[in-house]
Amino acid sequence: MTETLNTAEPSTTGAKTGPLDVKQIQALLPHRFPFLLLDRVLEIEPQKRIVAIKNVTINEPFFNGHFPGEPLMPGVLIVEAMAQAGAVLLLSEIADRDQKLVVFTGIERARFRRPVVPGDQLRIEVDVLVWRRIAGRMSGEVFVDGKLVAEATVSCVVVDRVKKSAESEVAKAR
Repeated sequence: MTETLNTAEPSTTGAKTGPLDVKQIQALLPHRFPFLLLDRVLEIEPQKRIVAIKNVTINEPFFNGHFPGEPLMPGVLIVEAMAQAGAVLLLSEIADRDQKLVVFTGIERARFRRPVVPGDQLRIEVDVLVWRRIAGRMSGEVFVDGKLVAEATVSCVVVDRVKKSAESEVAKAR
């Protein structure tokens, strides 16, 4: 019997992988609460596609001000969730990912079709349009209960993380 690979290690076979839990997502992405916008990855098809989940709760900090009495998830955060899913897909192919960051270079054709409210579960589907080891362009769609709520094309690049040396940390403490 074959099991579904459940790892945050770089892909070597090109086979579908998943699911990934939040700890495995955190092994790939530097984002943390309140800005980690993925709860689970259901499926990864290396260099092609990723499907992830975000559970939207009333406890999200952005609902305090967006909008009091009428909580709506900001569209920019829905696009950010797409980008984070794309970053998981890209970083899952990079061996030295702990030394890298994936950053936005563009957002195109963003459309918001329906409001996202507390209690919704976002199904984030991202498909690769262009793939390079250091960059990508991906098409994302987000669904709630099978209905399209948002879509966008996102572009990104992989850059080196700036590591602070121990010496500079000691100097700042003085």
